[in-house]
Amino acid sequence: MKEIDLTKVKEYITENISSFHERRLQSLRSLKLEKVLKRKNPYLFKAKNILKSQDFVQNILDAHLSSQEETIFGEFLEGLAIFVNERVFNGKKSTSEGIDLEFENEKIHYIVSVKSGPNWGNSEQIRKMIDSFNRAKQVFRTSGFRKEIIAVNGCCYGRNKITYKKAGYYKYCGQKFWEFISGNRDLYLNIIKPLGVKAKEKNEKFYSAYCKIINLFTDEFNKEFCINGEINWDKLVKLNSAIEDPLKPKIIIDETLGDKLAENPNVINRLATKVLKEICRFENLKIGGNKTQLIERIRNHFGLM
Repeated sequence: MKEIDLTKVKEYITENISSFHERRLQSLRSLKLEKVLKRKNPYLFKAKNILKSQDFVQNILDAHLSSQEETIFGEFLEGLAIFVNERVFNGKKSTSEGIDLEFENEKIHYIVSVKSGPNWGNSEQIRKMIDSFNRAKQVFRTSGFRKEIIAVNGCCYGRNKITYKKAGYYKYCGQKFWEFISGNRDLYLNIIKPLGVKAKEKNEKFYSAYCKIINLFTDEFNKEFCINGEINWDKLVKLNSAIEDPLKPKIIIDETLGDKLAENPNVINRLATKVLKEICRFENLKIGGNKTQLIERIRNHFGLM
């Protein structure tokens, strides 16, 4: 075991924390209101008696961003854990499905699944992790691997008193996890300060974009989901849960299409590209090309001038 060089750890954090801020900013800027509305529980927000559009938009946006940021930051911490372990125990990112890290210490081969915090998953997700541990162990054994293999669920923060040894793995959280992968009892404290490098600047930039999104989404929400200043909850629930999406354009092509077009040739010029393609598809025509080419193809098919 080598002693961890804290200077290298701080350099890694300083260099890579920027990617976390950039990813969350990029994710925010790429959001669409409809996408967020479809993913969040409208019944919950109705039960909270949210009456103002901006309050509603801010609530759903905050809930969405919170879960997304946890995922993005979790990936950063996983990378940090592998970086640290690689320099102390020559560990490596595992190629086994569901396993993040592998390393050896005192003739024991450890396979580690890294998670953000102790309450990271439901029973089905935990069962899937255990299955991944068992598959990885089986692969090692069938390849003639003789060393003892121990599976560990490592959590980057929190604490946990139960080891889960009977379930076939150990669970280490917070200080215990960082010491386990680095041999340094205080590493969990050493990594906190460099995380704040340029945090104020990055978060001000994020907040500016966040406010802009709130304003744009509120304006869009008022137009689409409010009637006389009141939230149209029926329309919201239909968007989120109805069998058919109420906002999705409906294109109906029937067998009398050819006759309708023949009666009124000028209607073709008013059709959108998507509708033109549906016509071509219905008539078994080639659907590639621009609007002009599509119109020409339909005209030729129906013998229109």
